[in-house]
Amino acid sequence: MAPATPDPVGTPTSGGTAGTPSLTAAEIASQPDCWRRAADSLPRHSPALPRRGERIAVVGCGTSWFMAQAYAALREGGGHGATDAFAASEFPPGRDYDRILAICRSGTTTEVLDLLGRARTAGVPTSTVTADPATPVAALADAVAVLDFADERSVVQTRFATSVLALLRAHLEAEGALPAGVHPLSRAVRDAERAVAVPLPAELREAGQFTFLGRGWTYGLALEAGLKLREAAGAWTEAYPAMEYRHGPISIAEPGRVAWVFGAPPAGLAEDISRAGALLVAGSGGTDGDLDPLADLVRAQRLAVAVAGSRGCDPDRPRHLTRSVVLGDQHRP
Repeated sequence: MAPATPDPVGTPTSGGTAGTPSLTAAEIASQPDCWRRAADSLPRHSPALPRRGERIAVVGCGTSWFMAQAYAALREGGGHGATDAFAASEFPPGRDYDRILAICRSGTTTEVLDLLGRARTAGVPTSTVTADPATPVAALADAVAVLDFADERSVVQTRFATSVLALLRAHLEAEGALPAGVHPLSRAVRDAERAVAVPLPAELREAGQFTFLGRGWTYGLALEAGLKLREAAGAWTEAYPAMEYRHGPISIAEPGRVAWVFGAPPAGLAEDISRAGALLVAGSGGTDGDLDPLADLVRAQRLAVAVAGSRGCDPDRPRHLTRSVVLGDQHRP
């Protein structure tokens, strides 16, 4: 990537509207400390986390679902056990699991509560990671891990979701079950400290379209990066497995558009993107000086705030969104 031009928008003190401090940006900047605290909390939360060899399903909604996908790929790739990830509303009935692990920041999301209730009736063990123990999700789950220090006032999730993944990643690391090539969490924390401070290239803020790409566990990060820009800034974003990019999505690549790859780009993809005229962002490819992919997600979160500011949006008050989706009976599936 070309040397970055300092960008005055998207720093921890910048907001979605001129002169307004952004709560979202401050929460993004707090992530290195949150990840350390998540790792330090592992001993007391281990009883709520999957045992080696268990066949598990990880569920969530929105951002939590994308973190579930990242964790599922990490856990299965590291040999800890068969792991599937589902949106809570799409959990397949009748499929057998040793445990269901639910990720739910608010503890009140309807689809998660409904699934945990069905699991209790069926006798399936359940665990949850949440930010608030005084909520229904904690009462429904058999075991609970509480990351209250990572809770957010923002509607847009950033630090809670990444802290959950940091906790789960630390657990795999402690059990010797990180896939080959995945860094220790301590490295991710150090890289996140860089990611909250490094200037963002000015041309990113002005781009008209963003496509995020990943492979294995980083595909979940790509999905989450796209969601952050849609939520905070109403941006046109897409996300795909990196090897799928040539199977259609590259057709929209052109100058003024971005292809951002989490992890190493597949062979030849950088050249294909260059020929199409799009800007390639590949800062977590594994070469010297590159960021851990989870830390690279922090840069994408900051970009979401920056783009929101350039478009006159307030990332603290995204359109049509609330902190938790609580459905009445008439809206349940």
